Amino acid sequence: MMQTPTTSWKRELPMLATYSRIFLAVVIVALLFSHWQWAGWASALLFCLASLTDWLDGYWARKFQAESIMGQFMDPIADKLLVLPILIMLLELGRVDPFMVILLASRDIFIGGLRSVAAANNVVIAAKPFGKWKTGFQMVSIPMLLISTPVFGLPLAQIGVGGLWVSVLLSMVSGVQYSYGYWKGRSPTDPV
Repeated sequence: MMQTPTTSWKRELPMLATYSRIFLAVVIVALLFSHWQWAGWASALLFCLASLTDWLDGYWARKFQAESIMGQFMDPIADKLLVLPILIMLLELGRVDPFMVILLASRDIFIGGLRSVAAANNVVIAAKPFGKWKTGFQMVSIPMLLISTPVFGLPLAQIGVGGLWVSVLLSMVSGVQYSYGYWKGRSPTDPV
């Protein structure tokens, strides 16, 4: 069955949303390097927009039956390319603890490697709720750290740091869950 032009462009939307997340990460890092007076606010707004694309790509993929292997592969990579460079910039600005960034980056690298091995061994590891909660806490905490100044008397920086530490804890728990999911799902004949 031949696709109409309308159907074709709709099927491209999920990947455009995913790639826009990577593009927005570059813009946010450039803004933070600029030391412009409103860079924190602009970065927080763009980060929220980028976070929305994380939901949109899945929504559009399901709605337009455009789920793909490439989309499944690129979605978590786009998430990492959004979060990790911004965490490194926040580290440079002295707003986050280095240990926090080391733990989050190490967990993401480990899980990325584990997913690759699982895919090579035809092991499916389902997404874990703790991983989703970890992402949720990051998506709320990072804009607070980007703004950093109190708003309506709320100490955004302190709330953001607390939320990010919760995301570190959740990421460690989900890392254990992913590892267990792989070891449970692999064949006894798979090399260790």
